[in-house]
Amino acid sequence: MTSGTGSTTPPAPTSDASGLADQIRRRLGDCSPAERKVGRALLAAFPSAGFETVAALAARAGVSGPTVVRFVGRLGFTGFPDFQAALRADLDDRSASPLALYETRRVAEATGADEALARYAPAAVDSVRRTFAEMPPSDFTRTVAILAREARRVHVVGGRFSRLVAMYLVQHLQQMRPRVDYLSERPEGRSHTLTDLSARDALVVFDYRRYEQDSARLAQFAATRNATVVLFTDAWLSPIASLSTAVLPSSTGTASAYDAMSPAMALVEAVVSGVLAELGEDAHRRMQRIEQTGTTLDIY
Repeated sequence: MTSGTGSTTPPAPTSDASGLADQIRRRLGDCSPAERKVGRALLAAFPSAGFETVAALAARAGVSGPTVVRFVGRLGFTGFPDFQAALRADLDDRSASPLALYETRRVAEATGADEALARYAPAAVDSVRRTFAEMPPSDFTRTVAILAREARRVHVVGGRFSRLVAMYLVQHLQQMRPRVDYLSERPEGRSHTLTDLSARDALVVFDYRRYEQDSARLAQFAATRNATVVLFTDAWLSPIASLSTAVLPSSTGTASAYDAMSPAMALVEAVVSGVLAELGEDAHRRMQRIEQTGTTLDIY
């Protein structure tokens, strides 16, 4: 497609190669038991553990120094300094603001709505494709099991932009099962709800860069109560990943100054489809009761 001036539209930069934490997480299955200890030690204290010396990281993981070197080699790095250089670049990506993305993604080069659409559309399609191609199947299956039957109650919370996607999940789950809510934005409401949090409950957190301290505190509290934490995040992985039973990252690459949330929405819809399949007739009966109630109250 060309712009109004007749020039060829340049390819849209999408930027979002998998974050380093996500790469580590996805490669654990290919590692030896000792190498997996290194990967888990890194993820548990990411990113700070990655800036330790080889000897310090080895001690943290309970392995030898050569095991640490073999692990980073398995990730494709030529040595530990190469790994740390990639980690520094990864940190820049993890903390990127819309202003930084505006500049690095060359958004200003788009002239007019037609060119903006030509740049954005292929990037958005690619992000959705990559989200499903790189999604850990075991984490998806685990998420569906937790949301369908394992959790007695499900509390969901989102961030500045991701709360919209979080609420979308809540509204669908409420159609299929009882005791699902979006966690109150008010501090006292959260206090009342979370006072009763237990090991039988689940907290679903949507947390994308620039990761939010409020969400981290909630996840940490849930972990102290032995509640199950499920995380929807981006390719760089929220710090909450180390506390989570299941982690569902989505690609957020786009030609806009803002990260794409459409892949996260598509992932939520896939989870909703999985929960519906898992609940089957139980969900069907609840949907019937909701319809009957709505008819009685003249809502529908």
